[in-house]
Amino acid sequence: MKVMTIEHPQTFNPEELPPLVIALGFFDGIHIGHQKVIQTAKDAAMRMGAKSAVMTFDPHPSAVLGMEQQSVQYITPLQEKVAIIEELDVDYVFVIHFTKEFATLTPQQFVDDYLIKLHTIHVVAGFDFSYGRFGEGTMDTLPIHSRGQFTQTIVEKQTMEEEKISSTRIRKTLQEGDFIDFYKLTGRWYSVRGTVIHGEKRGRQLGFPTANIDIKDRYIFPSTGVYAVKIQIDHKWFNGVCNVGYKPTFHEKRPEYPSVEVHVLGFDRVIYGEDVAVEWHKRLRSEQKFAGLEQLVQQIELDKNHAIEYFSQLDG
Repeated sequence: MKVMTIEHPQTFNPEELPPLVIALGFFDGIHIGHQKVIQTAKDAAMRMGAKSAVMTFDPHPSAVLGMEQQSVQYITPLQEKVAIIEELDVDYVFVIHFTKEFATLTPQQFVDDYLIKLHTIHVVAGFDFSYGRFGEGTMDTLPIHSRGQFTQTIVEKQTMEEEKISSTRIRKTLQEGDFIDFYKLTGRWYSVRGTVIHGEKRGRQLGFPTANIDIKDRYIFPSTGVYAVKIQIDHKWFNGVCNVGYKPTFHEKRPEYPSVEVHVLGFDRVIYGEDVAVEWHKRLRSEQKFAGLEQLVQQIELDKNHAIEYFSQLDG
């Protein structure tokens, strides 16, 4: 798969590109609705003797148009999104750098400069996709703006349990810690990537050493609490218990950011500086403040046993 980042105004040479069938969208989360759009584009490309492509945008438009960029969190930050698209066996990914200047393009300018010039012969998008300044372009106006240079397929609303499958719905499930629902809506477990850093080492003192994980990308995080997770270390997966929170038993004053700590079951290597992935499975409980260390240790032991029970059922 070839990944091309395109700045506005674009300066690429369209002669270098083959005829393309392009799936259009922001695709945060790559849920099964997004997958339907991408698969439809792949099928059309095969039928038309063209190459398949996905066009997405970065950062999210709301990060540029009046909102502070740091306030935008993603289900799948760009690197994660591209990796998942690659697994879907697409030929090209075009990442349009979304800027205020790009946002001023009229619908016709967007189609002329970013679709027709890319040798697009067919476009696939969801029924609610919009493009151009103020989102004035829609799938209803696309046949007019195409100037007869390409055809289109509209993917209708995809639902599950009579509710629209959407990135908004998925964000809500993540914040509630409903990872089973996330799995149903995407076909995979939610995962985040980060680097193991030095922490306060309280877990080791309590007999439950943890990997403190620094998450650089702006992922959406579940609410504070304790979770059954899997963690990938050096390409191998291990079961674990993760605490997301502020450790109120030890901190009178709430830290600015929550910590992410994973107690890896049956693991005792030193892994500072290593990149890891955390895959979220089940919410075990809310974060609590304990009166003393003895009660905390007893609860951690319970959490560990609940996680072991969950994974024995999952893997069995």
